[in-house]
Amino acid sequence: MPGFTLLEILIAVLLLAFGIVGGVAMQLSALRARHQAALLSQAGYVAAGLAERMRANAAQMHLADGANPYLLLDYDALAEPHPPAPSALCYGGACDSAQLAMFDLYEAKMQVSQYLAAGRLRVCRDAGGKTVWTCGGGAGAPVVVKIGWREKNPDGTPHKDASGEFAPALALVVGATR
Repeated sequence: MPGFTLLEILIAVLLLAFGIVGGVAMQLSALRARHQAALLSQAGYVAAGLAERMRANAAQMHLADGANPYLLLDYDALAEPHPPAPSALCYGGACDSAQLAMFDLYEAKMQVSQYLAAGRLRVCRDAGGKTVWTCGGGAGAPVVVKIGWREKNPDGTPHKDASGEFAPALALVVGATR
């Protein structure tokens, strides 16, 4: 029965094709997950580095909220891909605490623009438990470093939260100060 053998071969080829398509889909999913993990790792590095710099510059962290330069940071790498350098680059020279704060912010912006091309970095007081860009904390709320990037859904459309904007991937509490 030559026709029956041909049918068996066609079914086997069809099953093989389904297996290959499934394997390719799994590979794409794994690549996407690896990329997201690399971005999250880099975001954690940037946020932790800025948090440590803020803790080290206690003179600026103890200023009132309106005068604290760290609490004014809301950086979007798409809006400002090349942040301007501060007046003093504190790579080894003598800088006062205000110059050091401006240098810290510049370094954090450069890291976000370099490693998270579509990233955003924000420092504020926030008492809420949700990871959103808006900050709802008063003077006694902890200082939080929020960092994220514009993710895409598997179909290529922008991934947005309920408010219609992309959500931070990480919110790191620096500490309750002043």
